[in-house]
Amino acid sequence: MNTKSSLHKADKTVDATSANQADSCIYADLNTLRRLKYLAKGFSFSPNQPANSVLSGKNVSKLRGRGLNFEELRHYQPGDDIRSMDWKVTQRTGKPHIKVFTEERERNVYLAIDQRMSMFFGSSNKMKSVIAAELAALIAWQISDSGDRIGAIIYNDSETKVIPAKRGQQHVINLLSEMLKKNHQLSINNSIPSNINDTDSYNKMLATLNKVSSHNGLIILIGDGHGFDDKSTDHIKKIRQHNEIIACHVFDPLEQTLPKMSQMIVSDGKQQIQFSSDNKQVQQKYQAEITRQLNSYVTAAKKYRIPLIEIDTIAPVEQQLRKALGYKAGSL
Repeated sequence: MNTKSSLHKADKTVDATSANQADSCIYADLNTLRRLKYLAKGFSFSPNQPANSVLSGKNVSKLRGRGLNFEELRHYQPGDDIRSMDWKVTQRTGKPHIKVFTEERERNVYLAIDQRMSMFFGSSNKMKSVIAAELAALIAWQISDSGDRIGAIIYNDSETKVIPAKRGQQHVINLLSEMLKKNHQLSINNSIPSNINDTDSYNKMLATLNKVSSHNGLIILIGDGHGFDDKSTDHIKKIRQHNEIIACHVFDPLEQTLPKMSQMIVSDGKQQIQFSSDNKQVQQKYQAEITRQLNSYVTAAKKYRIPLIEIDTIAPVEQQLRKALGYKAGSL
């Protein structure tokens, strides 16, 4: 074979591989999300957690477990627990009756997956939107394997898609496919209606979540929390009354610390501004705004006993998830 021809083909292969890797950092890929099924191990959202887990502690468990389902009423028999006695039926019939319960062995788990334009950002590794998609895939596979029903609220700046909670691997794949539709719609050329902002889209998602979640379910918020305000706190309070909530805060390190540059150009895809981020006053204002946004999110999480898991865009998602839930990264 001609040496130059072989080198030319090899260069094309390297270029194609590099392009695919670059694309996977900007947009999520279904094959990648499917392969995450084999990495969805070493962590759990069950009530019994390792000592280092953010879901464990000295206080009352943040996860109630699956609870009990009412099965039937029957006549009292010697040896039955008197605490199960149904006194109203006993009084009405004149014969002692007890309530029979069976353990609820499954629950509904809903993922609230953020695919807004604020998530279409990444400084050095992957976009926050891709990290959110991978995190959702890992959790969905783990929940599916545990036997619980998995559903999702997938939202962007203008739409909210509800995926009913079901069991099965095919359902997980269908859920991930719907999420990819929103993920691949993200673009710097997107035009967000002027009457819609981060607060509106976030509260719309929470309102929808409040309608579809019934009771004794697990809600997992996956996103950057942009737009969280007092109205969001009211929604969280209502959801938290009958369900458990876990918040996975996806962030990029560059968002938390503005790099110092004599000339910085920032664009939203339509307009751009140039300023000096080396200016001390600019740095202080930026840090104050970031702190204000995050504090409202963290304060609500603490108030309603919601575990907050920090997920950055740098380290592998599965390692961060295992570490947060009490397992050492790479222990498998």
